[in-house]
Amino acid sequence: MGREKIKVYVFKTNELDLFKKAREIRDTVFVEEQNVPLEAEFDAFEGESTHYLLELEGKAIGTARWRIKDDSIKLERFGIYKSYRNQGLGEVLLKRILEDIINLEKPIFLHSQLKAIPFYQRAGFTIVGEQFTECDIEHFRMEF
Repeated sequence: MGREKIKVYVFKTNELDLFKKAREIRDTVFVEEQNVPLEAEFDAFEGESTHYLLELEGKAIGTARWRIKDDSIKLERFGIYKSYRNQGLGEVLLKRILEDIINLEKPIFLHSQLKAIPFYQRAGFTIVGEQFTECDIEHFRMEF
């Protein structure tokens, strides 16, 4: 699959067309597939976050966001439509985000669902601390 067919958009929530596409992906991945409550998925941090939309051949297929939390950067809401998973597309999105934030020189962390741990480990994240539950889904904190 040619990488020239892939585009990554960086935006804030006031860019409504892009945010709507990201919301649709998050609705499908988190609310429908994983039964995350809508009010937990879309929270008070939307406006302060920097959002990303991954497109393949003009179709929005993935999204993520990051935000400053205390003195660190927290990566959140990584979602890719099921039919596009395990094709290296998530790595494209994660790599772009890390390129954008690495110069901020702040610690980077995320809360990984258990099944996503190998994905983040391949990118250089390590597990820190004990397993915990968010929205009835088991997670580990991971740091870059």
